Amino acid sequence: MNPTRRTSRWTSKGAVHALLAIAALYSVLPLIWLLTSSTKNVGDFSTTSAFELGDWNLLGNLRDLFAEEDGVFLHWIRNSLLYAGLGAVVGALICAACGYAIAKLDFPGRRTLFAVTLAGVLVPTTALALPLYLLATELRVVDTFWAVFIPLLTNPFGVYLARAYAEAAIPDEVLEASRIDGAGELRTFFTIALPMMRPGIITILLFQFVGIWNNFFLPLVMLTDPKLFPMTLGLFQWSSRVSQFPHYNPLVITGSLLAVLPLILAFVVLQRQWRSGLTAGSIK
Repeated sequence: MNPTRRTSRWTSKGAVHALLAIAALYSVLPLIWLLTSSTKNVGDFSTTSAFELGDWNLLGNLRDLFAEEDGVFLHWIRNSLLYAGLGAVVGALICAACGYAIAKLDFPGRRTLFAVTLAGVLVPTTALALPLYLLATELRVVDTFWAVFIPLLTNPFGVYLARAYAEAAIPDEVLEASRIDGAGELRTFFTIALPMMRPGIITILLFQFVGIWNNFFLPLVMLTDPKLFPMTLGLFQWSSRVSQFPHYNPLVITGSLLAVLPLILAFVVLQRQWRSGLTAGSIK
């Protein structure tokens, strides 16, 4: 037998499948814990194990969740959907326009701008929270919807992805033909570039949605009104009261379960469109 064709037991198909199954189980275990724990009442948390079902109390937990503090959780759901949904759409469009301009338009300082964008990818968002707060204070928008929404529209990594995808997916000949036909730059971008960049834009939109939905530190710095909180910040404040008020425990867990569901739905739906977009692009 040729020794170069021997398969190590650690790289065999069975071993790889086993490792993938363990990794998948490890990833799913927190969700399983949320599912089982959201069915428990306050007493069940001290009398049952982590993954053991108690008395079925999911409907009661949901009722208490939406009734707590005059239904403030409904405000948190609305805010999260506005921050993440609208922010992802507008942010992805901005990233697509910036990436397209850097990749396909010739203007002074283009390479410098791209270098600054790459440097922005390396800056953690938490490091920008204090400067953003000071800027929001000067603009007098602290503790408003705009103090959180506007900073979320900028994403250097999204611009980088859009630039890379536009560079590879949009032939210069197509743009030249559009300009020869009399189309302006805006019309060329919206009618020619955007459809060809669709798979990349959907990927950016997915990253934007997940990042904004899970955003915690910026709302913590900017907001004091509970009715403006996203679900992440609101549930965090409730979780800090669990030691003093145990009835918040099932509320936090049930709310966390509801907070995860939109992420799963967005990932499944957008991944399906992303794959179809890639298939259409390969056929073209």
